[in-house]
Amino acid sequence: MINNCLKEIYEALSSKLANNVKIIDVSDLTSLTDYIIIADANNVNQLDTLVDTVERTLANNGVFAKSTEGNSNCGWVLMDYRDALINLFTSEQREFYNIERIWQDGREIVFQ
Repeated sequence: MINNCLKEIYEALSSKLANNVKIIDVSDLTSLTDYIIIADANNVNQLDTLVDTVERTLANNGVFAKSTEGNSNCGWVLMDYRDALINLFTSEQREFYNIERIWQDGREIVFQ
């Protein structure tokens, strides 16, 4: 399951220089998902790279997205992995939507 891959996702995004990677445990707040993962990219090319990196990392662990919405041209890609919703943005879109405020009562998971 996704919770076994959280650190790998964090490391994969960080290795591609994703900005401000956050993993928020929302399992006590909603039945929709257990984790919200948020990161942003400096441009659409980097955003495409982040999406590919997440897909490849999770596929290597036998985990595949239920669905993916959006694309780099709109600045926001939402990847639904059932146990985790992965939100990848351009920096501008992340600042505009500020979805962290919705999940501010969740518990942030921090990796060193």
